[in-house]
Amino acid sequence: MSPEVARACEPAPAGPLAHVVLHRPEIPNNTGNIGRTCVALGAALHLIRPIGFDLSEKACRRAGLDYWPRLRLSDYAGWDWYRAAWRGVTPWLLTTRASRTVFEAEFRPGDHFVFGSETSGLPPEILDAFPDRTLALPMVREERSLNLATAVTPVLYEAVRQMICLGAIRVDPGGRLIRPESLPQRANPVPAGSYN
Repeated sequence: MSPEVARACEPAPAGPLAHVVLHRPEIPNNTGNIGRTCVALGAALHLIRPIGFDLSEKACRRAGLDYWPRLRLSDYAGWDWYRAAWRGVTPWLLTTRASRTVFEAEFRPGDHFVFGSETSGLPPEILDAFPDRTLALPMVREERSLNLATAVTPVLYEAVRQMICLGAIRVDPGGRLIRPESLPQRANPVPAGSYN
């Protein structure tokens, strides 16, 4: 395990507000944008391999990802490794094939949101494992899908909106999120392995 991943896996005082899980992401710019959104909201990012780009410190620096060191990042050799590390978690699965929208689900602090690759989405075996946890973002009939980075952002902000309504977090007068230290969180395990 690289020092960066080990550091990212150390529990923070209040833990991640949410967990974004990218299953086999292919486009580095999308993952970079999602990482920045995760940093801005205090969310963790989990990458399921294989991935279509280099995650080395040098590559991240070259791409200008100055926020990357502040990202709570974990990566896993595959879906089974992620599931083993997070046994007690029932994730939300985002897919264009769902009949229920993100606006109909009830989110809680520490929820996991799983997104598929840019070209193929989530595979049927993952969707079939959690049929009651599939969600979609509503779109007009003529459109097929949204860009991955574009799709993650409204899902996370809907989760934030719900957590504000629950009183789990607040917004200060400057528009910044305030998270009480007592925010309940699931354990943040060290992943079974890192493959940077």
